[in-house]
Amino acid sequence: MGKFFGTIVRFIVSALVLLVVGWLVPGIRVSGFTGALLAAIVIAVLGYIVESLLGEKVSPQARGIIGFLTSAVIIYLAQFIVPNYLSVNILGALLSALVIGFIDAFVPTELR
Repeated sequence: MGKFFGTIVRFIVSALVLLVVGWLVPGIRVSGFTGALLAAIVIAVLGYIVESLLGEKVSPQARGIIGFLTSAVIIYLAQFIVPNYLSVNILGALLSALVIGFIDAFVPTELR
């Protein structure tokens, strides 16, 4: 039960981070908390799939340029899965990946 609760809390924190990013960063729009929560779930699933296929070196936790670019691509692709809740352009995806990476350094949102 503790691991399940921890996962729920991480998704909620990730959704809150997405809301903040949507508010701060031009080029990204998140539609409310429900939209942010759905987008956070989609981003986590896409991240898991990409990391499973390509290895941990593409993980945003790798903190390198490849991890940063992978994170931006995942954020950009997520809008096509939840188009009513997330809208982002290329610049918005890059800036969002940068801001989320910065926030993640202080408030870890890693989902594993």
